[in-house]
Amino acid sequence: MDKTIELVNQWAAFAEAHPAGSIEDFCRHYLAHRQQKETKGILVGGVVPAISDGLLLKIIGRISKLNMNYANLALEGTGLNQIEEYGILVTLQLEKNPKKTEVIYANLFELSSGTDMLTRLKKRGLIKEYDDAEDKRSKRIELTSKGETVVNACKARILKNAVMLMNDLTEDDKQLCIQLLKNIEIKFSALWPKHKGGSFDKIFKEVVGEKKIAGIKNEVIGKIK
Repeated sequence: MDKTIELVNQWAAFAEAHPAGSIEDFCRHYLAHRQQKETKGILVGGVVPAISDGLLLKIIGRISKLNMNYANLALEGTGLNQIEEYGILVTLQLEKNPKKTEVIYANLFELSSGTDMLTRLKKRGLIKEYDDAEDKRSKRIELTSKGETVVNACKARILKNAVMLMNDLTEDDKQLCIQLLKNIEIKFSALWPKHKGGSFDKIFKEVVGEKKIAGIKNEVIGKIK
């Protein structure tokens, strides 16, 4: 079949099923339902969640954990022990001399664990700490010359790790993934400082909205049965 005719037929079928759908919606629908590459191996350890939300998050979570594992291998011998330390040093390199709490929350740490990591980096001579000139109750931190050297040396290794993990995706696929997921990261990175320590049920109602909750419950229950 001529490719133009095939595309028109695909659009017609989509428009009939989704009258209010936009061209962007059609493109995402088409990409999501195109013939998929053959899956080689066991997906998400063999335990596949019942709903697509759960499966997507499990895939993201496992990729994130694998990224941490491989990145930690890449960092061996650099002076850093884990990828989270690299994240802190990169934050300092970008922000120059932020407050301690700003660095901790920017990297999604709890205050206690983030403070412990900063203390360890300070003991190893990678960062330095001093009083905030405007607020004596706060501390500011910045890279030492040693820390600057270490973070620069680590960048190439971390980039190589990223290239290795994403090697099977085309650039278009990578850009599509970024486009689809970036707003979730932005949204919940901003919400987490307010939500942490709160009631999950209250947070769920706030984020999802009362009107959608009943429909979501019915959908989830139907897929679990």
